[in-house]
Amino acid sequence: MQDAAPRLRSLVGQLLGAPLPLRVRAWDGSEAGPPAAPVLVVHNRRALRRLLWKPGELGLARAWVAGDLGIEGDLYSALDLLSGVVWERAEDARGPVAALRDPEVRAAVRGLVRMAGSPLPPAPPAEEVRRSRHLHTRRSDRRAISHHYDVGNDFYEIVLGPSMVYSCAYWEEGGTLEEAQHDKLELVCRKLALKPGQRLLDVGCGWGSMAVHAARDHGVRVVGVTLSQEQAAYARKRVADEGLTDRVEIRVQDYRDVADGPYDAISSIGMAEHVGAERYLEYAEVLGGLLDPGGRLLNHQIARRPQRDESSYAVDAFIDAYVFPDGELAPVGTTVAQLERAGFEVRDVEALREHYALTLRRWVANLEAGWSRAVRLTGAGRARVWRLYMAASAVAFERNQIGVNQVLAVRTSGGTGASGMPLRARTWN
Repeated sequence: MQDAAPRLRSLVGQLLGAPLPLRVRAWDGSEAGPPAAPVLVVHNRRALRRLLWKPGELGLARAWVAGDLGIEGDLYSALDLLSGVVWERAEDARGPVAALRDPEVRAAVRGLVRMAGSPLPPAPPAEEVRRSRHLHTRRSDRRAISHHYDVGNDFYEIVLGPSMVYSCAYWEEGGTLEEAQHDKLELVCRKLALKPGQRLLDVGCGWGSMAVHAARDHGVRVVGVTLSQEQAAYARKRVADEGLTDRVEIRVQDYRDVADGPYDAISSIGMAEHVGAERYLEYAEVLGGLLDPGGRLLNHQIARRPQRDESSYAVDAFIDAYVFPDGELAPVGTTVAQLERAGFEVRDVEALREHYALTLRRWVANLEAGWSRAVRLTGAGRARVWRLYMAASAVAFERNQIGVNQVLAVRTSGGTGASGMPLRARTWN
């Protein structure tokens, strides 16, 4: 009898305390649930074992990456529906032992164990990495950056498009991704008030887009630093192709090892998420020490929402295991406070949350359009990681669960307090 899907929906509903908002198709071909809803495809019983051994986000992610689970229909709609469901109801806020005191939870778990067919946990997918306890040493940071960015430049070209900018774009109605990324780079340059002949340090320079834009369009001399060998090779070729080798230097170097200041300006675009809570003040102090008095820092960084208990930093289990090992997000207020503790004066904060949701949706569309080639380049598991990560992140930005901010800070003159900022600061608009 083909009845796995209705049984699954019933048991999951017991765990959640509410009906599963998706339609389910099980390995036996049965289906159950709202006819118009996206379909959660449970390809095999192994998916249940993954969820039983790791209830919550990590178990779901493992099943997705391994191909044990899939979604048919609108992926964004499915993720949006699931984001309103607290899967951790199976564990309870007090932990799995307390949750299992609930008779309904115990009955549902027993039912899922019977359906799973085996008590043994499957091995995690090969794409999963082990955490390094967020030490953020030079060695652990190099390893984490390599895991994320050395996937292959050809793969990133599929996802990011010709701009090769891997951070939130700056959109106008009806614009293209390339236009929006150009406008973001130009916005950063205007906020930094770059002038010909000045020195710019681009921390976490990626594939060289900011360095090339600033040197070509604003006449500055740029040092770009990255920990990724593949990024550096790509960026150096772009610099050479643009005829900018006399103005742009790309280094494989930790920002903590930059010792040739002072610089007139520093851009840090989508890099500070890798720094870590324990190292953030050091990061701010190092950058402040590399700036001339009156020098500006533009810090473009994803932020999470504050928690009741800020004694420890929240880490997303899926992203930590598959996407950004050792990455940590902080509230924007924490970032501002740390910059000010390091001696900066924060002059402007601009939230770009909706812009990142739009950017991620374009990246997902690029990946889906080039899916076959992406799978050939990186493997099906890695491609599934990226599709889930970017689509789920788009939903999180849209639901205001996370944000992204550009923080403009200045190193004022120690003797006079002069900032060099105009009286009407938003001259870049």
